[in-house]
Order: sequence, then C-alpha cells, then structure tokens
Amino acid sequence: MEQQFPMIQVMNNDGELVMTEYREQITKELAMTFYRHLMRTRTFDRKCVSLQRQGRIGTYAPYEGQEAAQVGSALALKDDDWLFPTYRDHGATMTFGHSLTRILLYWRGRNEGCVPPNGKKIFPPSVPIATQLPHAAGAAYAEKRKGTKNAAIVYFGDGATSEGDFHEGLNIASVFQAPVVFFNQNNQYAISVPITKQMNSQTIAQKALAYDIPGVRVDGNDVLAVYFETQKALERARNGEGPTLIEAITWRYGAHTTADDPTKYRNQDESKKRRELADPIQRLERFMKREGFWDETWAQSVQEEVGREVEQAITEMENYPEAKSDDMFDYVFAQPTWTIEQQKNEYNAWKRGSIR
Repeated sequence: MEQQFPMIQVMNNDGELVMTEYREQITKELAMTFYRHLMRTRTFDRKCVSLQRQGRIGTYAPYEGQEAAQVGSALALKDDDWLFPTYRDHGATMTFGHSLTRILLYWRGRNEGCVPPNGKKIFPPSVPIATQLPHAAGAAYAEKRKGTKNAAIVYFGDGATSEGDFHEGLNIASVFQAPVVFFNQNNQYAISVPITKQMNSQTIAQKALAYDIPGVRVDGNDVLAVYFETQKALERARNGEGPTLIEAITWRYGAHTTADDPTKYRNQDESKKRRELADPIQRLERFMKREGFWDETWAQSVQEEVGREVEQAITEMENYPEAKSDDMFDYVFAQPTWTIEQQKNEYNAWKRGSIR
C-alpha cells in the first residue's frame, strides 16, 4: 500500500526542490509568506507553553513540529471556505485569519475564544475526537446545495481514524460528493499509543479506497508539498469532484498536552533527531537559501514582528473584562433547560452566601 500511496515531497530535508514542475509557481514572495506564517505559529506555540507553565492560561495542546502541515493547508483555502479544527489546530486557524487574542482566550477557558472574526467560517475547536468530521461533511454539502464554490477542510489526528465518526464523515461526504478535504496530521501517536498499535493498515491514505475517494500521502513537514496538494484537493472539491483524504506525515516534538509526560511512552531521542534533520522551518530556510530568496535582515525583522504581535495579543487577553459566571449556563443551549436554570440559580445563591 505504501507503493500505491507514495509520500509526496516537493522539497527534501536539505531544501532541494525535487518536483521541478512547481518551480515557476514558487516565487520569492510565496516562500516569504510561508516563512512568516511558520515563524508566527511557532512563536505563538512556544509562548503558550510558557504561559501555561506560569499559570496564565490553562492546559494547552502544543503543535511544534507540525507547523508546515497546518500553515501549508490553511494558506490553500479561500476566504469563504470552512475550517473545522481540533484542539491542536490553532496554527491553522491563525493562518486562516483567527484572532490571536481570541485563541488565547480559548486556552483561558473563555467562551469568547470560540468566536471567529466576522465573515470567517471557523468552527470552535473540537475536543471530542473526530466529531468534527461529520460536521464538516454536512457544512460542505450545504454549500453544494446552495450552488456555491465554497469548500471545507477538516483537521484530525491519526487517533481519530479509530473513531466511528471518521468513517461516518467520509461515507457521508462520499455519498453526497461533498466539497470537503479531510486533512489528517499523522504525528505517529494518539496520545500514548503509536500508530502501529492502533491500526493494521500501512497508511491512513489507503482508507480512502473504502469510500471510493482520492487518498493522498504527503510529507507533512514540507510546506510546499502540503500547500500544492491541498490546493489540488480543494479545486477538485470546488469543481464538483467530491472529497479527498490527505494524510500528512509529521511529528510533534512535545507532549500531547502540557498535562502529559511523553517520556513515559516515547523515545525523546527520536524528537531530537527529527528536529535536526526534518524540521519544517529549517527545511524552508534551506530551500530559500538554495534559491537565493534568503535575507538574514528580513528574517530577523519577521521574528521581531511576530514576537511583538504575540506579546500584544497576550496583553489584550490579560486585560480582557472578567468573565461572567452566568456564561457557563446561558450558552449551553439556545433555550436553557430547567436543569440548567436550577444549576444557575443554585450557583448564584451560593455566590450571594444564601447557600453554604
């Protein structure tokens, strides 16, 4: 099956272009755009880990190492498309235009963190595994029924392929030829379970065969390969050719969340080796140097610029008005049930000191 679904690379670990048919499309401006977004997402991610350790946000799901998969795919979207993220895809959502302040508010436990900017179709991060796949298929099918050219992308990890929602989402999308891209980030571990213990299939891409849709494997640390393959899949979707399953092979350097200890189940030497050989940002930097696109002064200015942007977002998050406790109850259902109303009344009575 690995022969039937070969891993697609546009540039190798040394930054050498290995699919020369893309050379004309890869301009200096495009490479610079990729680099800025990669640096922005990594800077944000590292800062969030630090904020959690300081107690300034809650438990956090890092993604360092997976930036190319998220940035490359999100940059392939058009403004009116849909994005369905997991709890680890804030790199994709910020690339697609989500507010850094709102993302931080989400990790501080605020409802406001689930609200995208006006005009952006970004679903709240899905914490239950794979439940967002049927949602994405439904939203995409609705766009098809409306007669638009809008598409959807839905993100999920390798662990999600063990859930029934994965198969239901692909089946619904296949039957109705919904314009949706199922984007799997195969980072090799579903929390503590390696993919070899989770499935007997050689690839995730081959699971597309069961639903008679295209399945693609791509080097998830190659931002160029991710971008062009996602772009192709989205164009197929817009042209009425239905869904695509993309498996992006990548690796997360850190823990599943900041509440997790990966040394209990994963050899950390592997993370060190992958960081040295296949890091997505270093690979793009090597490519840009080979192509004569690299400018050290510019790169330094990018790092300083994204650093200031992240710090500004943190300031805005920490200066945000205090949350109202009623929000816990008022936004569960459109019309609160009697049980929710009872809980709200009892909580407010406790706050007033009426109940001890």
